[in-house]
Parts: sequence; structure tokens; C-alpha cells
Amino acid sequence: MVVILISIVGSGRVGASIAFLCVSNGLDDVLLVNTTKEKALGESLDVASAIPANSKFSIRGTDNYSELVGSDIVVIAASVGIYTKHRTENIPHQVAMIKDIAEKIKEYCPSAIVLLVSNPLDVLTYYFQKTSGFSRFKVIGIASSLDTSRFRYYISEMLSVPQSSISNAIVLGEHGDSMVPIFSGVSVGGNPLFSMIDSRDALTDNVRNYWRTLRNFKSRSQFGIAKNTYDVIDAISNKKEISIPASIVLDGEYGEHDVAMGIPVKINQNGVIEIQQVKLDDTEFSSLKKSSQKIRNDIESVR
Repeated sequence: MVVILISIVGSGRVGASIAFLCVSNGLDDVLLVNTTKEKALGESLDVASAIPANSKFSIRGTDNYSELVGSDIVVIAASVGIYTKHRTENIPHQVAMIKDIAEKIKEYCPSAIVLLVSNPLDVLTYYFQKTSGFSRFKVIGIASSLDTSRFRYYISEMLSVPQSSISNAIVLGEHGDSMVPIFSGVSVGGNPLFSMIDSRDALTDNVRNYWRTLRNFKSRSQFGIAKNTYDVIDAISNKKEISIPASIVLDGEYGEHDVAMGIPVKINQNGVIEIQQVKLDDTEFSSLKKSSQKIRNDIESVR
């Protein structure tokens, strides 16, 4: 059995939740890295209690980036602050942080596949790839799959149907206020979603504002993004394939260049192995163009 090392940079709620899922499922060895060493040690001690009795794997915490050596997968869940109005609030500080992390990962584990969950997700995915020089197929922003889960949830709630009856729901574009739920291919119980709703506006607003609604009841989300990230780690670790929407730097796909945004991809142990094309109606195509321009403007704002 080949043991791989999953390193998670950032030991807050999301990072710790991802670590818990990896450890409790006996996936592989896990390293928590945090600027505050005590935080990484505390979370690793807590999560260690969830190691199955028959597991051969371990978890440890550190503030020393040199311990990233040998990492096969690196998840970036670090943050310099909490956003309250929109995900780009702390963009200059977050970009400075991601550039620093990119240099360290390039130094200590240049062969790793990198999964980003920090916000603003698409901007940070772009700057990590450009700073590190890694293949764009090995720098993957995990968020559009979360938005897709939220889209599916709201369809289920609106129509009072189980999520299992919903097919081909997907969200593309920015992980932010311009994200684009794709309605045109969705079916519910084999019937087109458009035959069951009067307008796409209410569902679109609900999906875009899901995080704001959630924050009326708790400080931040953690479990949804943790599970969506874990699913990708599991696919890479166990040499499986997973098809999800995720953010990567584009080079002509969907008519976009030099920007990162959520598009449908297939991922395996080598990273992104296929960029998938989905059919969009005119409204969706126009909205995706606006979303990519929003991301591009945010990228340009911190050059």
C-alpha cells in the first residue's frame, strides 16, 4: 500500500473539518499547518481521536512549512480575516497570503496537486497558479461544486422533492455574487425544471445568497465545503475519477483566457484530466461572460 501525505494549510473550521473527514475515513496521513502552532496541534489532537482502530494513518500539526516535503495533495484553507458583505472584502491581504503560500509549496512540494478553498476563490486560484508556475491542471479551486450542492438543495426545497430526483444541476462561473446556476439542462423526476418554475430569478438569488442566509444562524459555513473538498481528495488518493464544476485557469475554454472560474471538469490522481463542455442557453452564456469579467476585474484590482 502506497501512503500519500495530505497537507492542509489553515486549521480553522474548514481545514479541521476536512482533516476530520480524511482521518475518520482512514484516507491517508494528514498534516495540519497553521501560522499559530498551538492551533494546529490542538486540532490535530482532537481529530486524532477519530482515527479508526484499524487505520494505519496518522495526523499531526505544525507551523513549519518545511514539513510539507513529500506532500501529494495540499489543501489551502487559510485566511487573514472574515468577510461579512462579500467574498472579495479582504482581497489585497488574501492575495498577498496566497502568493506567500505558493512560494512555500513550490519550494517544498512542487509535485503536489493543490486544492484551494480560501476566498475569493477564483482570484486566489489564479494567483496561486501564476505565482507557483504549476500546471493549471494541478491547481484546482473547490467551490462551484459547493454552489451546485446549494442549487440542488433549493430546487428540492422549492418543489418539495428529494434531491435524488434532480439531475444535471450545476453552477458555473465565480464563487461569488455573479455565479451562474445552469437551469437549461436540469430535470426533476425526468421532467425539465423549466416546466415547473415561472422564473429562474428566485432560485438564482437564493443560491448566490446562501452564505448570507446561513450567517443569520451561525458564523460561517464549514461542512458543505469540507465534504466537497474531501470527495476530490478521495478521488485523487484512491485513483478514482470525479466529475464536478471547479475553478481552474482557462486558456480558451468557454471562450475565456487568463482568468480562473468554475467550469465542469473531470479529476483523477493526476489532477484535472478533462474540461467538459456543457450546453448553455443565451441567458446562461451571457451571465457566464459577465461573471468571468467580474473575476477578471478583481484580479486586475490587485496587480
